[in-house]
Amino acid sequence: MRHYSYGTTKKKISVGAKKILGVGGVVAGIIMLVYFFFPVFSYHIYLSSAFAGGTIEAPLPNRLVLQDNLALGGLIAQGISNVTSDYTDARNWFPNVNSANAAGKETKKVDEYTLSIPSQKIKNAKVSGIDYDLSKHLVQYFTTSINPTGNGTSVIFGHSTLPQWFDPTNYKAIFAQMHKMKVGEEILLHVNGKDYVYKVFAINITSPDDSNIFSQSFDNSYITIVTCTPPGTVWKRLVIRASLMPS
Repeated sequence: MRHYSYGTTKKKISVGAKKILGVGGVVAGIIMLVYFFFPVFSYHIYLSSAFAGGTIEAPLPNRLVLQDNLALGGLIAQGISNVTSDYTDARNWFPNVNSANAAGKETKKVDEYTLSIPSQKIKNAKVSGIDYDLSKHLVQYFTTSINPTGNGTSVIFGHSTLPQWFDPTNYKAIFAQMHKMKVGEEILLHVNGKDYVYKVFAINITSPDDSNIFSQSFDNSYITIVTCTPPGTVWKRLVIRASLMPS
């Protein structure tokens, strides 16, 4: 009587294929490592000199500073956020801030105006107060209102990216050089046919859950410009504050 046996034939992986898989795994690991630790590299490349020179100050009171929270878990969470969040929508920049509580006192609303920063070569950039699409314009956050003839604080958001990709006409790269701003420089607004000159008085870095950036001061007209930092990441927020100069 004949006996039959059944089995599966194992396919051997060639030496060449194994080498390709090995190299591919190493490259993928390096890419992931660089991706998650890029905020640290970017900080040392672009921001450490600004901190050392006193151009950027640590926010008060006792808020997170860039050097804090460098643990692996925080970097991985930031990397995941990069992939899963839509940062062309300004509402995703401060996910833990309630829009109803962000504005403070309500002032007269302006739907659109323009912003210029001579030192950044930014000229007549559009600022919208009625939608949140940062790919099309800068965004005046939530219900904070621009009122240059009165008192209050307007919070303006704009995209940043790696400095070498800076383009003052591209709203996805318009604030890529903002870490080079200095106290005393001018920001110009054109609102309802009139020009207003603001002077920068403070520059600092804070965390995405810091609602203090929405605080209102009513002794003068102020603007607060917010963008992501270090350049090329969404890890922290660069905050530039300016006050209206007397006409």
